[in-house]
Amino acid sequence: MRVQTADPAALSDHRPIRVTGPRVAHLLECLTGADDAGRARLAEEFWQDVTALGTPLVEELDGEPDHRAVTFLWRGHRATRQVLLLANRLVDRDDLAGSLLERAAGTDIWHLGLRLRADHRGTYRLAADISAKEPPADPGILQTRLRSLAVHASRDPLNPRSLPTRWTAADTSVFALPDAPAEAWTRPPGAIPAGRVERHRTAAPPLGGHRDVWTYLPPGRRPDDDPLPVLVLCDGDMWLGRIGLQHTLDALIAQGKLPPLAVLAPDAVDRATRNRELGARDAFVEFLADALLPWAAGRWPVTADPARTVVAGQSLGGMAALHAGHLRPDRFGHVIAQSPSLWWRPGLPSDVPQKHVFGVPWLVARYAAAEPRPVTVHLDVGLHEGAMVDHCRALYDTLHSARYQVTRREFNGGHDYACWHVALADTLIRLLGPGPGRTH
Repeated sequence: MRVQTADPAALSDHRPIRVTGPRVAHLLECLTGADDAGRARLAEEFWQDVTALGTPLVEELDGEPDHRAVTFLWRGHRATRQVLLLANRLVDRDDLAGSLLERAAGTDIWHLGLRLRADHRGTYRLAADISAKEPPADPGILQTRLRSLAVHASRDPLNPRSLPTRWTAADTSVFALPDAPAEAWTRPPGAIPAGRVERHRTAAPPLGGHRDVWTYLPPGRRPDDDPLPVLVLCDGDMWLGRIGLQHTLDALIAQGKLPPLAVLAPDAVDRATRNRELGARDAFVEFLADALLPWAAGRWPVTADPARTVVAGQSLGGMAALHAGHLRPDRFGHVIAQSPSLWWRPGLPSDVPQKHVFGVPWLVARYAAAEPRPVTVHLDVGLHEGAMVDHCRALYDTLHSARYQVTRREFNGGHDYACWHVALADTLIRLLGPGPGRTH
């Protein structure tokens, strides 16, 4: 089965182009020739409108129905020297000056507009430079200063939509354009039954110690109910600890789009541990298959049927999920790999990501050389993820040629939990089916 993606001829059309949005263009025109009092009045009226509309501003473009002008804004003050936009995969981190907002002369309005395809979803943060010195003119020195400034980026105070981050203090802001994939879940007006999230400490002999595991159990279970399908999900500290995937599952179960299911989600611990254990690591797969699943089965009524067991992950976690499906199809019948780090190969330093692959990615070659496994594989990747797009296409082609049940979706976004969240829910619905007594 193939998942249809955008017309390949139109894929290049997703790339951002700097533009001035209609509302800001009108403001700049009105500011021309205005005196100080006029500028202050125009700026105040502008901010009143923006407060009502929310940020970023999303506006139609004449003659371009498939695109929008997306304007990021910052309200500065006298000490503001410059403002930097850090938008997930829309920023060239080797040329941060290209993502500086412009100031509308004589006002506190800082703005940067991008022409984006109307199906884009993403996250961003902003950082304001209020240092005493003027920005350096030398490009190299400016780049160094902006790198330092980026560390202090935070969510957009005018955007109520945010997403927690990990290992950084500041949350990130979220935006979704009109044609972005819709969230499969809805928030009903009344209360819905809530599942139970717990954090457990369990033995992890293959990993040389113990691991925290986040678990989700659905509401309303009876002793005579069938065993629960299982989702084994990497990065439990993010999904259940910060993002709140449990609320999405509660809603999907209440709507009958998903059957009640259990989630087992190991904690990533810290950046170094995550880099060391995820990827295509045999020890981590052994932990999932031979320690985590039996541990859960000893406590709750969960299935041992691989056809009702999903392993999923993102980035290095996506590699771990693919490796688990390859090594242990007896335990995992479905794989969801989102933006998998297919640049990974054995022997790489665990703390240095290698984005470039020479030849066929290691895991692609491993799948190609082996007999097909009785697993279904789903791949997600963002069009703004550079070489990862080609790597996923190569893996998809390999699996399809080997007659795997494989699907692929390319979303218009980056390496981003905001995109993965929506796509994960959609794929779980497709793999595990609707709840009892319901149909699609």
